[in-house]
Amino acid sequence: MADKTRRVDYYYVTVPDRPGEGKRVLSALKDSGVNLLAYLGFPSGKGKAQLDLVPEDAGALKKAARKAGLELSGVKKAFLIQGDDRVGAVADPITKLADANVNVTAAAATCAAGKYGLVIWVPPADYQRAARALGA
Repeated sequence: MADKTRRVDYYYVTVPDRPGEGKRVLSALKDSGVNLLAYLGFPSGKGKAQLDLVPEDAGALKKAARKAGLELSGVKKAFLIQGDDRVGAVADPITKLADANVNVTAAAATCAAGKYGLVIWVPPADYQRAARALGA
């Protein structure tokens, strides 16, 4: 399978950095039938955590968030790359961005069952140039 690179919208919620907050958010989305293409959680300041949510359907995410009383950020942009796992799978798109002089703000990758997924965040001002470099 050739790598598939696509532009994705994502949103984030800021929650207290304590046990159970991820469960609270993810359970509410699950109960509303929201499918996430990617999820990333990390500390974002004193006593806070940021949960990045890349939904398959942004409308469903927004509706579920309202229902659960979650305050979503405005829409943000990233890239999702999926393909067969191999040596250099993550290095290839990162190299394309470096060659296009695009800074990577953040990246997260994982693999399972012979496949890999990579989410890449770039500065908003560089998004279109990054899309060209990645073929998205």
